[in-house]
Amino acid sequence: MSLQSTDPIADLLTRIRNAIMVGKSEVRVPTSKLKVVVAKELQKAGYLHSVEEEKGTPRGTLVISINKPGANANITELKRISSPGRRVYASASDVPKVKSGRGIVLVSTSKGVLSGREAVKQKLGGEVLLSVY
Repeated sequence: MSLQSTDPIADLLTRIRNAIMVGKSEVRVPTSKLKVVVAKELQKAGYLHSVEEEKGTPRGTLVISINKPGANANITELKRISSPGRRVYASASDVPKVKSGRGIVLVSTSKGVLSGREAVKQKLGGEVLLSVY
């Protein structure tokens, strides 16, 4: 069995969604730079409790704590918007809002992966990666 995925972000989101559904508070996934940045942005927005990297050979592991043990998850809906087969781009003025501003979108811009609000504030557009509520 191969650890390669054609869409590593979708794989990360699916693992987080599945862990929330069965009541787990921690997820371990193979690491990549993009996964680390996405997880750190979700932590900064308050949807994840903590994100840590464990070094390993040949590849490290990303340890994501979804919530404190015994507490409920802050994520209700986690959805991939842009996929390898259908890329979705938005200009700074067209960055979508999630649930009237209660959720966030992550946008891959020329300055890195930013939340939708940060991208609009910096007047940057890019690929809309995912939405969280």
